[in-house]
This record gives sequence, structure tokens and C-alpha cells, in this order.
Amino acid sequence: MPKFIIKNRYTDEVKFEIEAESLKDAVEKNRADLHGADLGGADLHGADLGGADLHGADLYGTNLREADLYGAKIKISQKEELLKALHIEIKE
Repeated sequence: MPKFIIKNRYTDEVKFEIEAESLKDAVEKNRADLHGADLGGADLHGADLGGADLHGADLYGTNLREADLYGAKIKISQKEELLKALHIEIKE
């Protein structure tokens, strides 16, 4: 089983290391500890991230299609990244 290492996007400090079937499984198992995580470009399609602490996490290029984000926490400054990751376009 592969080992995944999730680091803080600002400090490069290791947030957690885990053996899991996929990156999606690793992130789901540690969703409470994703504050500041470097998840940029990750394929988290369909992930259960309900209640996840995503404050300051790098979501740029992350695939969050069909992900459960109910109750997830983000910073207002992450709004645009999250909308792009969810493939949501807001038009006026």
C-alpha cells in the first residue's frame, strides 16, 4: 500500500503521513487536519470532506467534483480556488 505525505503549504512541515489505497483515501481519513495542507492539483473527485478544516489549504487545480464538502471550513480568500476546484462558474 502506498504511503502519502501531506505537508503544510506555507512551512513545508509534514502534517501527516499515512498508508492508504489512494490520496483521496488518505485525505478522507485525515479531513479534520487539513488546515494549510498542500492539496494543489490533487484528484479528490467524490471525496467525503464533510466538516473538513480546509482553512488555508492549497486547492488550486484540485479536482473536487462530486466531493461532499458539507460543513467544510475555508477562508474567504479561498472562495475562487474552491469554485474552480468544483468547476463552478458564476455569471452575471
